[in-house]
Amino acid sequence: MRVYSVRRRLRPAPLAVGLTLGCTAAFYMAEDQAVAARGHSLADAKKTGHRDHKKGTHRDQAGVKGAPVSVTAPSAPEGTKATLANAKGKGPALVADKGGAEAEEWTVTASPMNTLRTPIGLSRMPQDVLHTPQTIDVVPQIVMQQQNVKSLDEALKNVPGITASVGEGEGGMAGDQFLIRGFAAQNDIYENGLRDFGVYTRDSFDYDHVTVIKGPSSQVFGNGTTGGAINITTKTPTAGNHVNASFSGGSGAYYRGTLDFNHKITDSIAFRITGMGNESNMVGRDAVYSHRWGIAPSIIFGLGKKVNYTIEYLHQTDNRVPDYGVPVVKKPGSSYGKPVTEYGVRRTNWYGTTFDQDNSNVDMLTGRLQWEVNKYVTVYNDTRGGLYSRYFSASQESCNAACNSALFSSNPQAAQVSRIGGVGGPNPYQQNDWSVQNVASAVANFNTGSIKHQMIGGFDIEHIYDRRQNYAYNNPAIRRWANLLNPVAYIPGLDVGVGSLNPGNLVNIPNGVGRKEWKTSAATDVGAFFSEQAWLTPWFSIKAGFRWDHWSSNYSATGGVASTSDTHLGQKQDTFNPNVSLMYTPNDHTMVYFNWAESTTPLGLYVTNSSEPLSPKNSKFEPERSRLYELGAKYSAFHDRIGFTASVFRLEKGNSILTDPSSGQVTDSGDTQRNQGIELSVSGQILKNWNMIATYARYDSKTTGGTLADIGKQIQYVPRNQATVWSTYEIAPKTPYNLTLGGGVTWREGVFLDPANTARVPANVEFDAVVSHQFGSHWRVAMNGYNLANRLNYGNLFSNRVTPSIGRAFLFQLSANY
Repeated sequence: MRVYSVRRRLRPAPLAVGLTLGCTAAFYMAEDQAVAARGHSLADAKKTGHRDHKKGTHRDQAGVKGAPVSVTAPSAPEGTKATLANAKGKGPALVADKGGAEAEEWTVTASPMNTLRTPIGLSRMPQDVLHTPQTIDVVPQIVMQQQNVKSLDEALKNVPGITASVGEGEGGMAGDQFLIRGFAAQNDIYENGLRDFGVYTRDSFDYDHVTVIKGPSSQVFGNGTTGGAINITTKTPTAGNHVNASFSGGSGAYYRGTLDFNHKITDSIAFRITGMGNESNMVGRDAVYSHRWGIAPSIIFGLGKKVNYTIEYLHQTDNRVPDYGVPVVKKPGSSYGKPVTEYGVRRTNWYGTTFDQDNSNVDMLTGRLQWEVNKYVTVYNDTRGGLYSRYFSASQESCNAACNSALFSSNPQAAQVSRIGGVGGPNPYQQNDWSVQNVASAVANFNTGSIKHQMIGGFDIEHIYDRRQNYAYNNPAIRRWANLLNPVAYIPGLDVGVGSLNPGNLVNIPNGVGRKEWKTSAATDVGAFFSEQAWLTPWFSIKAGFRWDHWSSNYSATGGVASTSDTHLGQKQDTFNPNVSLMYTPNDHTMVYFNWAESTTPLGLYVTNSSEPLSPKNSKFEPERSRLYELGAKYSAFHDRIGFTASVFRLEKGNSILTDPSSGQVTDSGDTQRNQGIELSVSGQILKNWNMIATYARYDSKTTGGTLADIGKQIQYVPRNQATVWSTYEIAPKTPYNLTLGGGVTWREGVFLDPANTARVPANVEFDAVVSHQFGSHWRVAMNGYNLANRLNYGNLFSNRVTPSIGRAFLFQLSANY
């Protein structure tokens, strides 16, 4: 019986050309209004303030002893210089105190490259990066603009310790699957402090900046965050009117258009909308492409008022081909395996079929309330609802012993790679999810005698529902094999249909679940959190907090082959995660801190982004536990032009779960691991017109207990050394012959791909560059070059396969700002 085809061919018309043409017309319509608004923008900023500004008063370091100085973190990188001025931008102002004495008041606007003055932007973390006792990396807006960043994955290249990993088992997930310091973080991606449950590749068109908070952070975010959390701060309405647009084109048939329109409707209402259309092929890979578009309108009521409410909506549609890369093989006599591309196999080889696709639709609606009750208490309430729809089908290649032997024989053309891994997958499926989350919190600032206090408390309620329908190929046997050296994607006679028409061809879900058509998961988390920071002296404070969570999840696999009984599993756990920090702050520019924190990861946490959140084997396992010890220092120097950070840490993880990539079997829950090391960073303005951001990390990781073969081995995906540098220099700025030159390098030492250290990927080294010219005050033209050495690097990693990164590519951009 012929299987009814359900193959999706979504071909949304990307908005690249439409956005650009539309914005060109809008420029002239908005120009008069924008010019008028520019004249009032400074007054508006003083009157209303800005949600991203962090101000404080401290002693002037330039020689005006005792002069109050207002420090402002720039929210929109219109320049790259640190400035020193009063509130009117004209130097110091004389301010009289209560006794009638006059003092000079200065306003210091930090360099946009100095990320220490960037606010975290969360009610649960109300300080800026400098005054938060944890290692925090920020990718600022100016760096994303200079690098022409187009996705979350590209932005995170600037952060050491981040690794991308593809999916596993019979239902490989793809999408954004990150690890922080070697530990899974695919469920630890947040937008404005609320969890983003979707499984998709995130475009960066609506990003203001990206923050990576290193180390266990369950006290703030809830369960998970073993290695840390990734928080995206989105673009929201501001007091100044503007219309920004850009068009990019280049290698790999790349076309992209973006729009950013902001309009202040009344004194207290502002509207903003951002949009994106993108079409591109992957340079250096065959048949891999992405066609996507997105839109993100937002509005704020009560701008600059004591009560304000922001509503945000995000929609993104993406039609792409998933890339599971190339298999890892072990040459006879070698001590460990390497990617086949290290032995002469073409980097462009793609082992999928014409049925491989990843079509996703994401809709998120967010409402954020801020109420300044009085000068002591501020109340926040953030709510988000999400709808996620996705059809996913991919080929998961593996090179078995026969394939490995043939590759290194006298007849390598005979090598055949399997497209179905070890369990006949990944399984084509339709995934439909919905989620809701509400975080209510209050921040209280008060004094008891000479002791200053900041208390934060609240509750967090979230629910996520996941429903998947598995599909089956009409003839799995003809799909299975592909030639390792010359793969062919088209397979005559192959078709795919709903699993109920041919249940015997459904993928056999491991751990005894069997061939099932439907998989349903749901989870509810109810959490309460509290923390207090007490300044025992003006220069020393203690912060302690905790979070309690009640976690309830369930999973079922039904339908399909009737001879195998349906599976119904559930799990309930209560978790408690504390945090203690000691902070020494001799002045407003310096902090030395010690941080101790714990986090918990229940087994059923990954509802939307794992093959099976629970299985008959692991549903009774204890949750993973992790513990962080960190000592660090942060210093914002030279009137906030440059920021320096340094930290040493030890991260311990217990009850680690290991999943075999070939069989999908859960093998152990007793492994203990630890990663310790040092992280350094510098960011800001080195000299006039010269800016830089650089990071370095040195890690010493190993498995300390559990599986005998793994003890003493390096933790998979964790490099020993990793560094990034990005620097730009402006030549003759604000002149007709201005020119900006910039470039950088991203380096990651080779890493092991499995716990037993039997497979290894070589080091990554990527050189990027940019050259740009400003035409007047509105137009800019730029050319970016990526991987200029055309080096064979590897991005997504897994234990038996890796994905080659982009080859040498160039991207031209024309942008306008009004």
